[in-house]
Amino acid sequence: MTVGAREGAPRQRRDARRNRELLLEAAHEVFTEQGLDAPLDVIARRAGVGNATLYRHFPTRSALVDAVFRDSLTGTMEAGERARRAPDAWAGLTGYLDVVFAALAADRGSNDLMTTHLRGVDSLEAVHEHNRRTVDALLVRCRDEGAVRADVTTEDVLFGLAALGRAVPALTAATAPDAWRRPLALFLAGLRAAPAAPPLPAPALTAGDLGEVLRELGPHRTRAGGRGPGG
Repeated sequence: MTVGAREGAPRQRRDARRNRELLLEAAHEVFTEQGLDAPLDVIARRAGVGNATLYRHFPTRSALVDAVFRDSLTGTMEAGERARRAPDAWAGLTGYLDVVFAALAADRGSNDLMTTHLRGVDSLEAVHEHNRRTVDALLVRCRDEGAVRADVTTEDVLFGLAALGRAVPALTAATAPDAWRRPLALFLAGLRAAPAAPPLPAPALTAGDLGEVLRELGPHRTRAGGRGPGG
Protein backbone atom coordinates (compact mmCIF):
# COMPACT_ATOMS: atom_id res chain seq x y z
CA MET A 1 0.00 0.00 0.00
CA THR A 2 1.37 3.42 -0.92
CA VAL A 3 1.81 6.26 1.57
CA GLY A 4 -0.99 8.16 -0.16
CA ALA A 5 -3.35 5.20 0.15
CA ARG A 6 -2.53 4.78 3.85
CA GLU A 7 -3.16 8.46 4.50
CA GLY A 8 -6.35 8.42 2.45
CA ALA A 9 -8.01 5.54 4.32
CA PRO A 10 -8.64 7.43 7.61
CA ARG A 11 -9.99 10.40 5.66
CA GLN A 12 -12.40 8.12 3.80
CA ARG A 13 -13.60 6.67 7.10
CA ARG A 14 -14.11 10.18 8.50
CA ASP A 15 -16.02 11.16 5.37
CA ALA A 16 -18.17 8.05 5.65
CA ARG A 17 -19.00 8.78 9.30
CA ARG A 18 -19.80 12.38 8.45
CA ASN A 19 -22.05 11.35 5.57
CA ARG A 20 -23.90 8.96 7.85
CA GLU A 21 -24.44 11.73 10.40
CA LEU A 22 -25.67 14.11 7.70
CA LEU A 23 -28.08 11.48 6.39
CA LEU A 24 -29.48 10.77 9.85
CA GLU A 25 -29.98 14.48 10.54
CA ALA A 26 -31.64 15.03 7.17
CA ALA A 27 -33.82 11.93 7.52
CA HIS A 28 -35.06 13.03 10.93
CA GLU A 29 -35.98 16.46 9.54
CA VAL A 30 -37.74 15.08 6.46
CA PHE A 31 -39.57 12.30 8.32
CA THR A 32 -40.70 14.86 10.91
CA GLU A 33 -42.09 17.11 8.18
CA GLN A 34 -43.48 14.56 5.73
CA GLY A 35 -43.84 11.23 7.51
CA LEU A 36 -42.08 7.94 6.89
CA ASP A 37 -43.31 7.73 3.30
CA ALA A 38 -41.16 10.71 2.31
CA PRO A 39 -39.06 10.18 -0.84
CA LEU A 40 -35.57 9.02 0.03
CA ASP A 41 -34.00 11.15 -2.69
CA VAL A 42 -35.30 14.23 -0.83
CA ILE A 43 -33.34 13.05 2.21
CA ALA A 44 -30.19 12.52 0.15
CA ARG A 45 -30.45 15.99 -1.38
CA ARG A 46 -30.97 17.64 1.99
CA ALA A 47 -27.93 15.80 3.36
CA GLY A 48 -25.90 16.99 0.38
CA VAL A 49 -25.02 13.48 -0.82
CA GLY A 50 -26.02 11.29 -3.73
CA ASN A 51 -28.57 8.50 -3.65
CA ALA A 52 -25.78 5.92 -3.96
CA THR A 53 -24.23 7.19 -0.73
CA LEU A 54 -27.57 6.92 1.05
CA TYR A 55 -28.05 3.32 -0.08
CA ARG A 56 -24.50 2.36 0.90
CA HIS A 57 -25.26 3.39 4.47
CA PHE A 58 -28.94 2.37 4.55
CA PRO A 59 -29.85 -0.26 1.94
CA THR A 60 -33.58 -0.07 2.77
CA ARG A 61 -36.06 2.46 4.08
CA SER A 62 -36.57 0.26 7.14
CA ALA A 63 -32.85 0.38 7.97
CA LEU A 64 -32.90 4.18 7.80
CA VAL A 65 -36.05 4.46 9.92
CA ASP A 66 -34.57 2.12 12.52
CA ALA A 67 -31.37 4.18 12.75
CA VAL A 68 -33.23 7.51 13.01
CA PHE A 69 -35.74 6.53 15.68
CA ARG A 70 -33.98 3.86 17.73
CA ASP A 71 -33.11 6.21 20.61
CA SER A 72 -36.62 7.67 20.89
CA LEU A 73 -38.14 4.19 20.81
CA THR A 74 -35.82 3.14 23.61
CA GLY A 75 -37.06 6.14 25.59
CA THR A 76 -40.66 4.97 25.15
CA MET A 77 -39.75 1.54 26.50
CA GLU A 78 -38.05 3.12 29.52
CA ALA A 79 -41.22 5.13 30.19
CA GLY A 80 -43.16 1.87 30.14
CA GLU A 81 -40.85 0.32 32.71
CA ARG A 82 -41.32 3.32 35.00
CA ALA A 83 -45.09 3.11 34.58
CA ARG A 84 -45.16 -0.56 35.53
CA ARG A 85 -43.30 0.23 38.75
CA ALA A 86 -45.79 2.95 39.75
CA PRO A 87 -47.48 2.19 43.10
CA ASP A 88 -50.85 3.31 41.70
CA ALA A 89 -51.77 1.39 38.54
CA TRP A 90 -54.15 4.06 37.17
CA ALA A 91 -51.52 6.77 37.62
CA GLY A 92 -49.00 4.51 35.90
CA LEU A 93 -51.32 3.81 32.98
CA THR A 94 -52.41 7.41 32.42
CA GLY A 95 -48.86 8.71 32.82
CA TYR A 96 -47.56 6.20 30.31
CA LEU A 97 -50.28 6.94 27.75
CA ASP A 98 -49.55 10.64 28.14
CA VAL A 99 -45.89 9.99 27.26
CA VAL A 100 -46.85 7.85 24.27
CA PHE A 101 -49.40 10.37 23.00
CA ALA A 102 -46.90 13.22 23.36
CA ALA A 103 -44.57 11.22 21.11
CA LEU A 104 -47.39 10.71 18.59
CA ALA A 105 -48.03 14.45 18.55
CA ALA A 106 -44.37 15.43 18.29
CA ASP A 107 -43.88 14.85 14.56
CA ARG A 108 -45.26 12.94 11.60
CA GLY A 109 -42.41 10.44 11.54
CA SER A 110 -42.91 9.38 15.15
CA ASN A 111 -46.65 9.25 14.53
CA ASP A 112 -46.26 6.93 11.55
CA LEU A 113 -43.85 4.80 13.50
CA MET A 114 -46.09 4.28 16.53
CA THR A 115 -49.49 3.96 14.82
CA THR A 116 -48.61 1.56 12.00
CA HIS A 117 -46.91 -1.82 11.71
CA LEU A 118 -43.90 -1.21 9.49
CA ARG A 119 -42.09 -4.41 8.62
CA GLY A 120 -38.35 -4.75 8.98
CA VAL A 121 -37.79 -2.13 11.70
CA ASP A 122 -36.27 -4.25 14.45
CA SER A 123 -36.45 -1.65 17.22
CA LEU A 124 -40.10 -0.92 16.36
CA GLU A 125 -41.13 -4.56 16.71
CA ALA A 126 -39.61 -4.59 20.18
CA VAL A 127 -41.42 -1.38 21.15
CA HIS A 128 -44.81 -2.59 19.91
CA GLU A 129 -44.46 -5.78 21.94
CA HIS A 130 -43.20 -3.90 25.00
CA ASN A 131 -46.04 -1.37 24.64
CA ARG A 132 -48.60 -4.15 24.54
CA ARG A 133 -47.14 -5.91 27.57
CA THR A 134 -47.01 -2.63 29.49
CA VAL A 135 -50.64 -1.71 28.80
CA ASP A 136 -51.76 -5.27 29.51
CA ALA A 137 -49.94 -5.44 32.86
CA LEU A 138 -51.25 -2.05 33.96
CA LEU A 139 -54.81 -2.89 32.90
CA VAL A 140 -54.74 -6.10 34.94
CA ARG A 141 -53.69 -4.11 37.99
CA CYS A 142 -56.27 -1.40 37.28
CA ARG A 143 -59.04 -4.00 37.10
CA ASP A 144 -57.89 -5.58 40.34
CA GLU A 145 -57.97 -2.13 41.97
CA GLY A 146 -61.41 -1.35 40.51
CA ALA A 147 -60.02 1.61 38.57
CA VAL A 148 -61.25 0.62 35.07
CA ARG A 149 -64.36 -1.04 33.73
CA ALA A 150 -64.10 -4.82 33.66
CA ASP A 151 -64.81 -5.20 29.93
CA VAL A 152 -61.95 -2.99 28.69
CA THR A 153 -59.25 -4.96 26.87
CA THR A 154 -55.67 -4.18 25.96
CA GLU A 155 -56.68 -4.03 22.31
CA ASP A 156 -59.37 -1.45 23.16
CA VAL A 157 -56.72 0.82 24.66
CA LEU A 158 -54.16 0.32 21.89
CA PHE A 159 -56.75 0.79 19.14
CA GLY A 160 -58.12 3.94 20.77
CA LEU A 161 -54.62 5.29 21.22
CA ALA A 162 -53.74 4.62 17.58
CA ALA A 163 -57.00 6.12 16.28
CA LEU A 164 -56.79 9.27 18.38
CA GLY A 165 -53.05 9.60 17.97
CA ARG A 166 -53.32 9.27 14.22
CA ALA A 167 -56.06 11.82 13.66
CA VAL A 168 -55.80 14.51 16.31
CA PRO A 169 -52.17 15.68 15.87
CA ALA A 170 -52.54 15.71 12.08
CA LEU A 171 -55.62 17.92 12.32
CA THR A 172 -54.54 20.28 15.10
CA ALA A 173 -50.73 20.50 15.04
CA ALA A 174 -50.59 23.77 13.12
CA THR A 175 -53.25 25.66 15.09
CA ALA A 176 -53.38 24.01 18.53
CA PRO A 177 -50.39 21.75 19.21
CA ASP A 178 -51.65 20.71 22.66
CA ALA A 179 -55.22 19.96 21.55
CA TRP A 180 -54.52 16.22 21.82
CA ARG A 181 -54.62 16.44 25.61
CA ARG A 182 -58.38 17.00 25.66
CA PRO A 183 -59.51 13.96 23.59
CA LEU A 184 -56.97 11.83 25.44
CA ALA A 185 -58.50 12.90 28.76
CA LEU A 186 -61.98 12.07 27.43
CA PHE A 187 -60.75 8.69 26.22
CA LEU A 188 -59.20 7.90 29.59
CA ALA A 189 -62.38 8.98 31.38
CA GLY A 190 -64.26 6.43 29.29
CA LEU A 191 -62.06 3.65 30.66
CA ARG A 192 -62.98 4.37 34.25
CA ALA A 193 -65.21 2.03 36.20
CA ALA A 194 -68.70 3.43 36.81
CA PRO A 195 -71.70 1.68 38.40
CA ALA A 196 -74.15 2.76 35.69
CA ALA A 197 -71.86 2.28 32.68
CA PRO A 198 -73.66 0.43 29.86
CA PRO A 199 -71.92 -2.58 28.30
CA LEU A 200 -69.71 -1.94 25.31
CA PRO A 201 -71.71 -2.40 22.08
CA ALA A 202 -69.42 -4.65 20.02
CA PRO A 203 -66.79 -7.33 20.59
CA ALA A 204 -63.26 -6.14 21.24
CA LEU A 205 -60.65 -6.52 18.52
CA THR A 206 -58.31 -9.45 18.90
CA ALA A 207 -54.56 -8.92 18.80
CA GLY A 208 -54.59 -10.25 15.23
CA ASP A 209 -57.41 -7.89 14.24
CA LEU A 210 -55.52 -4.92 15.64
CA GLY A 211 -52.36 -5.87 13.77
CA GLU A 212 -54.28 -6.03 10.50
CA VAL A 213 -55.90 -2.64 11.15
CA LEU A 214 -52.54 -0.99 11.80
CA ARG A 215 -50.96 -2.60 8.75
CA GLU A 216 -53.80 -1.30 6.57
CA LEU A 217 -53.42 2.18 8.02
CA GLY A 218 -49.95 2.75 6.54
CA PRO A 219 -47.81 5.88 6.86
CA HIS A 220 -49.13 9.39 6.28
CA ARG A 221 -48.87 10.49 2.68
CA THR A 222 -46.08 12.89 1.88
CA ARG A 223 -46.95 16.43 0.89
CA ALA A 224 -46.11 15.54 -2.67
CA GLY A 225 -48.42 12.54 -2.42
CA GLY A 226 -45.81 10.08 -3.61
CA ARG A 227 -43.53 7.33 -2.38
CA GLY A 228 -39.80 7.56 -2.57
CA PRO A 229 -37.48 4.95 -3.97
CA GLY A 230 -36.52 2.04 -1.80
CA GLY A 231 -39.82 1.96 0.10
